[in-house]
Amino acid sequence: MSRIENKIIQELKSKIRGQVISPTEPDYNKARTIWNAMINKKPGVIVRCSGVADVITSVNIARDSNLLLAVHGAGHNIAGNSVCDGGIMIDLSQMNSVRIDPKSKKAYVEPGAILGDFDHEAQAFGLATPLGINSTTGVSGLTLGGGFGWLTRKHGMTIDNLISADVITADGELVHTNENQKPDLFWAIRGGGGNFGIVTLFEFQLHKVGPDVLAGLMVFPFKDAKSVLKKYRKFVQKIPNELNVWVILRQAPPLPFLPKRVHGKEVVILAILYSGEIKQGQKLIKPLRRFAKAHGEHTGAMPYEAWQQGFDPLLTPGARNYWKSHNFSELSDGALDAIIEYAGKLPSPQCEIFIGLLGGKAAKVSPDAMAYGNRDANFILNVHSRWDKAKDDTKCISWARDFFDASAPYATGGVYINFVTQDETDRIAAAYGKNYNKLVRIKNKYDPNNLFRVNHNIKPTV
Repeated sequence: MSRIENKIIQELKSKIRGQVISPTEPDYNKARTIWNAMINKKPGVIVRCSGVADVITSVNIARDSNLLLAVHGAGHNIAGNSVCDGGIMIDLSQMNSVRIDPKSKKAYVEPGAILGDFDHEAQAFGLATPLGINSTTGVSGLTLGGGFGWLTRKHGMTIDNLISADVITADGELVHTNENQKPDLFWAIRGGGGNFGIVTLFEFQLHKVGPDVLAGLMVFPFKDAKSVLKKYRKFVQKIPNELNVWVILRQAPPLPFLPKRVHGKEVVILAILYSGEIKQGQKLIKPLRRFAKAHGEHTGAMPYEAWQQGFDPLLTPGARNYWKSHNFSELSDGALDAIIEYAGKLPSPQCEIFIGLLGGKAAKVSPDAMAYGNRDANFILNVHSRWDKAKDDTKCISWARDFFDASAPYATGGVYINFVTQDETDRIAAAYGKNYNKLVRIKNKYDPNNLFRVNHNIKPTV
């Protein structure tokens, strides 16, 4: 870790309303620790901002002192881009306000808010917008990378519901951007990550959802995986956009509705959400029960906010995580064979393969309408390798990489940028496809010196 001069730390302390944490202070190690335990970086100083003025000050000092700059929202990024070695880490976690305007169905969200914060406030009025599936995920990072979740088929990607944003650019200027004001910047931040500045306020469109939805799990024996997946592939071709069904292949957690003999055994799980009328949803999911004889089922009306927290126990901080991901326009027989083969040799009890179903409204947006252009991705597959001990790094990472290679021939070649790990810089251009060159031009305009480079970096050419 390269040390930051004491005079810079003292300057920060004299100008920051929030907390400035140097490596010698007791809060330092806790403040630099993020969700993925594989990341062990040591910033020269951590600035826990209390407001926009603190962010502007931190950006200006980092730029003028030629220091590396990392931006931390919730610290959930798989690649660990929210922390850096030796530079300034801007910690936005205390800026976590969520304000709902129920009349206009708008949400105004600060960059330190997590999905749980957002859902809690919005659901007080029976409102929601498409977000991820883990309540501790940061709204900011999720949104800037595109964002999808259970409501995406009905209401689009997270960025399809972004109305405007306040952004602090590399020159320390606070700008407001939307379709009419600095539209090039607005185009870029909808999928282009943190390359163009630090968003200090998001404005989202909300939709009537819940408070109760039909949701739950159906768990099938792994021996029936091929049959279940083929029937699933056919079933989702004709379902309404209000219905979403994802697939998870993993060892069965000790869920109370499963027999104990199943716990720890490989299974195929269908995760279901229907955002329309409950009785209609019950009719729509009936065919799923005929896919095979299930080990168990837990479906019914439940609060949308509770369903958004349902997978939290499987994604707690402190474990070592490594992901590989593909986009698929369809699930071919070859893809299914690869999925089943590698789901049958999971290297740890926490590893899983999940298939998120998109399409619907998300597929109706033009690929060049914003930076995120993978509108042909009807399925996003994430190979989630997760384990506890460093001694298991090799086998768990190798499993993910081998599966990635085996399934690559059946994928589109695109990738969801939020699932790209720190060793996949070669996939950044592929994540943006034909939109990449435009992103470079916008990067040249707003951050020509690449101040914002601790991310999936779009490098300027000027």
